[in-house]
Amino acid sequence: MTHLPTDHPQVKKPKVGVLLANLGTPDDYTYWPMRRYLSEFLSDRRVIDYPAWKWQPLLQLIILSKRPFSSGEAYKSIWNHDKGESPLMTITKDQTAALNAALKEHYGDDIMVDFCMRYGNPSTKSKVRSMVESGCQKILFFPLYPQYAGATSATANDQFFRALMEETWQPTARVVDPYFEHPDYIEALAQSVERGYAALETKPDLLIVSYHGMPKRYLMQGDPYHCQCQKTTRLLKERLGWGDDAIKTTFQSVFGPEEWLKPYTVEEVARVAKEDGKKNIAVIAPAFSADCIETLEEIQEEICESFEEAGGETFTYIPCLNDDPAHISALANVISENLGGWLK
Repeated sequence: MTHLPTDHPQVKKPKVGVLLANLGTPDDYTYWPMRRYLSEFLSDRRVIDYPAWKWQPLLQLIILSKRPFSSGEAYKSIWNHDKGESPLMTITKDQTAALNAALKEHYGDDIMVDFCMRYGNPSTKSKVRSMVESGCQKILFFPLYPQYAGATSATANDQFFRALMEETWQPTARVVDPYFEHPDYIEALAQSVERGYAALETKPDLLIVSYHGMPKRYLMQGDPYHCQCQKTTRLLKERLGWGDDAIKTTFQSVFGPEEWLKPYTVEEVARVAKEDGKKNIAVIAPAFSADCIETLEEIQEEICESFEEAGGETFTYIPCLNDDPAHISALANVISENLGGWLK
């Protein structure tokens, strides 16, 4: 900025920021880090929409006195002890590095790629601040949730816009649409299933497509998540060339007393083993862009155990897309489409 007076604040070379966002992770699996993380997560009105006067005493006095211990044990069982972080953190870092390399190949130094977490660290606020300080006058915000839900995509967006409210020079902002039906995403999913099946001696009788659940009430209030999950499964089935009897949509991670989206994965895997005679199944979790506590612990331990106790014989988990090259290529293409008019 050669025309600025000498006493003018420094103005960095303009850049475009791409800020990836995932759910979050505790800093450690011990009690207090787990409690801080769970308190932030379960206090979000997008996640639990009960009145605060009713919910907060129950959460703070009862749930958070016990749950950090059980959740901490679950995290400990999957923790990346070498790096001192959760698998979600490790994988998100790897995804960010791969996307940074792919996008810089096309856009050079005009682009900055980073990630944040909705809950825990690194916070959305800190990463928006970092991008603005680095000269990002435009930011593309990318919640890494293929299917939109108020409790995931919307709350990530809420936090992003709250961070923008604190900026003196507010960057121009865009938010990436849900990519649940993007052809490259479906292709990456299909390739992961084909690789998984090709490596097995016994071909599964059924592919369970397990999505994170939500209260059925949210669907009735207009949340499109359920419909978008169903469409992802249908498009995956069509790409694989399978019939309806080879693939089934279910929902996991039920919490609280009210009815959630059904069928519940943990119950359905037992039912298909007992009633339908499906003794060999595979499970995939397309709603998660990276393996995490819900896939590494819940699916591979709790849900697998439910299947085996019901007489199931072979349980195969097909990992999330993580930093698979086809996934990185799909995400890079989604980003490029959303950068239209911002960068050449």
